Amino acid sequence: MNVVAITQPNPVNTQFTLVDVPYLREMSARTGGRINVTLASHAERNLSGLEIVRLVRSGQAEIGAGTLSTQAGDVPILDGVDLSGLAPEIGRARRIAEAILPTANRDLERFGVRLVVVYPFPAQVLFCRQPFRTLEDLRGRKIRTFGQSLVDLVTALGAQPVSIGFPEVYSALERGVVDCAVTGTGSGASARWPEVSTHISNLPLSWAVSGYMVNLAWWNRLDPAVRAYLEATFREMTERLWELGDVGTRDGIECNIGNREACKLNQLAARPMTEVPSTPEEAARLRQIFESVVLPGWVRRCGARCGEVYNAAIAPISGVRYGN
Repeated sequence: MNVVAITQPNPVNTQFTLVDVPYLREMSARTGGRINVTLASHAERNLSGLEIVRLVRSGQAEIGAGTLSTQAGDVPILDGVDLSGLAPEIGRARRIAEAILPTANRDLERFGVRLVVVYPFPAQVLFCRQPFRTLEDLRGRKIRTFGQSLVDLVTALGAQPVSIGFPEVYSALERGVVDCAVTGTGSGASARWPEVSTHISNLPLSWAVSGYMVNLAWWNRLDPAVRAYLEATFREMTERLWELGDVGTRDGIECNIGNREACKLNQLAARPMTEVPSTPEEAARLRQIFESVVLPGWVRRCGARCGEVYNAAIAPISGVRYGN
């Protein structure tokens, strides 16, 4: 059986090299040639990542992975998995993702796809070209964002959100088109952002929670033994990816600030950055913006049903109810 899988943003992501390659690309060797996976990253297929639902739905790929917030144009509930400020710790992010998965799949199955793995990237944090100490210091700065909830957060801080694709962010920081940018701690390291920025926050704004989707018609046609094997593989991948998101968060910061001894997974910065430590006051400010701006903004875009789903599935975990 031949399978096409299109997964991470680029082939240097640790999620690609440490998980997708050994579990998917090398599946043929483990199955005696019964399952042969042709694996590629978004960059290798010249994709932005926005197309994953449609790509898998059409059958151009049996398996596709992408950031859930970028798929929310097709399935708005997906944006609620990883709202900016929703989950300050990765453990809470996982509980939220798992709690909303059944509802997300009911919506996705109308498009002929199903989520089989949900996973994080390392914490999404701020990289800036100039010093800053607090969120309030960002007022007036131009900040590269992705996803509407991050736009809402940045706007609430009095900063200017700028939408730029990940491959173009390096040059945008270098030329001063933007003053700051948000990405994962490890993603920034692999893209050499320390060369064009000086300060990195350790305050998680979100986790870029992502998912592997399968074409539902293909999945349902699989031989039960093959499907059981893939389900077991996906469970292993899920555990490895959450572990990688956790360990990779601090590793990315250590690499970006030039700590050679603690930098194990990512590229060591040639020009070390300065770490901006978060404080309880900063965490409280982020939570306040989430409650008063980000959450209501998402429900307005998504509809009243999304507020009900949030209160039923997510509020018991986040500790913040919509509408109170």
